[in-house]
Amino acid sequence: MNDQNSPEWPEQPPADMPGANDNDTMMQAADRLAELEAEAARYKDQALRAMAEAENVRRRAEREREDAAKYGVSQLARDLLPVADNLRRAIESVDAQAQQDPAVVALLTGIQATERELVTALERRGIRKIEPVGEKFDPNFHQAVFEIPTNDQPPGTVVQVLQAGYIIHDRLLRPAMVGVAKPAADGTAERLDTEA
Repeated sequence: MNDQNSPEWPEQPPADMPGANDNDTMMQAADRLAELEAEAARYKDQALRAMAEAENVRRRAEREREDAAKYGVSQLARDLLPVADNLRRAIESVDAQAQQDPAVVALLTGIQATERELVTALERRGIRKIEPVGEKFDPNFHQAVFEIPTNDQPPGTVVQVLQAGYIIHDRLLRPAMVGVAKPAADGTAERLDTEA
């Protein structure tokens, strides 16, 4: 029913007609909004990653500070362990006959007092002696130097300590040098070549 006198409406309104560009403007605004939302999401992700990295760095620094406080004396302690060993050897070397001499008793008393002070100072820093006689051999804390054939102890048991070991807090400072039980066959001790 097209009448010659009835006006024909175009499919798109003419550009000079008011509201003609509203559709394009809305689409451009929607595109721009999507871009801005994506950019905001990127920045948020970067900020979260930066915060997580900063927290990791803070935790790592805290852990390193704690380790330095706990284990910072390790090298000094290693240097002092031979002193503790020698004090113990000096005490053990005095026999009963020598202890009759007042001068030897006075000297022995001084050495014992010095050893006690050194042990107390080490313990204040979290350093403990390990003397594992009667314990099961543990390669994490003990260094086997030889085996002793015996039926008095189960195989793999520490039966002799040649040199005490030490732990600082939960870390090994020096392993204990030990002799370990093995089943007795011929009754002689077998030396292990572990010091090579």
